[in-house]
Amino acid sequence: MSDDDTPSGTEAADRKRTVTTAGRDEADSARRCAGLFRREGRQREVKGRTAWTRGRVTGVCALLVALVLLFPSVVPNAVWNLGSLVENFLPWLGVTIAPLLALAVLRRSAIALLALLTAVVVWAVQYGPSLLPHDSAASQHDLTVVQHNASDENANPSDTARTISAAGPDLIALEELTEPALSAYEDAFTTRYPHHAVVGTVGLWSRYPLVDTVAADIKPKTVEGDWSRGLRATVRIAPRRDIAVYVAHLPSVRIRPANGFDTRWRDESAALLGEHIAADTTGTVILMGDLNGTPRDRGLTPLTSQLLSPDEAFEFSWPTAFPVARIDQVLGRGATVTDLWTLPATGSDHLPLAAHIKLTH
Repeated sequence: MSDDDTPSGTEAADRKRTVTTAGRDEADSARRCAGLFRREGRQREVKGRTAWTRGRVTGVCALLVALVLLFPSVVPNAVWNLGSLVENFLPWLGVTIAPLLALAVLRRSAIALLALLTAVVVWAVQYGPSLLPHDSAASQHDLTVVQHNASDENANPSDTARTISAAGPDLIALEELTEPALSAYEDAFTTRYPHHAVVGTVGLWSRYPLVDTVAADIKPKTVEGDWSRGLRATVRIAPRRDIAVYVAHLPSVRIRPANGFDTRWRDESAALLGEHIAADTTGTVILMGDLNGTPRDRGLTPLTSQLLSPDEAFEFSWPTAFPVARIDQVLGRGATVTDLWTLPATGSDHLPLAAHIKLTH
C-alpha cells in the first residue's frame, strides 16, 4: 500500500471528531425529544386549569367559614350538639384563615384568595370593632356592675373582694359562694354595700336598698339534692324607681364521648329562668350570672330573646389562664349594656366581668 492510501493523523482526528459530534447531536436530540414529551405530558395534566380553577377546595372551605360566621345556625345540633359548640367559640373561626391563606398562595389560586378575602371581611365586620381602642370610662351610663363566679375553691376571697371593689360597682353578683367565703365577702363589702341578699350559692350586693328578695327556681328536674342557684331582687335605685335584678348560675356543660357537647341541664335551667323573666312585669330587668354559654349559643335563646346582650366582644372571662369565651353575662331589658371589660384575675377560674349600664325604660 502506498503512502497515499494510509490516512494521515489529521484525517483520523477529523473523523473521530465527526463521529463524536454526531453522537452528541443525537444525544441532544434525544434529550430535547424527552423534554418535549414531558412538557406535553404536563400540559395535558394541567389542561384547562388556571389561577381561577385551581384551589377550589380551599376556596370552598373559606366560603364555609364566612357562611358559619354569618349564619352559625346552619350548623345543626342534631349531631353531638355541634351547633351550640361552634356558637360558643365562633370568633376563633378566624384562626382557620391563616392556614387556608397559606394553601391558597401555595396553589397560586385566585379563586381561593377571593374566597378568603370574603371570610376576612366578614370576620372583620363582626369582630373588628371589638379590637379598636375604647374609653369605657367616658361612656354615658347609670349603673356600673360586676359579675363574678368567685369559685368555691377560691383560697383568698378577701383579695377577690378588693379587686371587685376597686372597679367601683353599684351592684355585685357572685356565684359559687361557700359559707367560709361568704363571711369574708360580707366583711369586705359591708361599708360600701350595706344591702345584700344570698340564696343558696348566689348573692347580690348593692349600694341601693333591696326591697325584696326571692329564690328563682331554675333547678333541672333530674338534678338531685340541695341545689339553689338563682335569685330575684327588687333594687330601689331612686324613691320611685325600682329595677328587677336576677343573679343566676346555670349548670355546667360537658363534652362527653356519648353525647358530644352535653348542655341538657343548662338548657333546661335557661328555659326555667326565661319563664321567670317573661312573667316579670317590672319595666327594667337586669340579669347577671355565669350562664355557661355565650349569647350566640342557641341554648340560651329563652334568655337572649328577651334580654339585650352587648355586641360580640373579646372580653373573654373563662378560663383565667387563657380565656377563650365569655360565659359570664350581663343582660338587660329596659337597660342597655354600653361597655364590658374584665378585671384582674382573682383566685377563681373565671375573670370578673364589669359592665356599664344605661337605663332606657
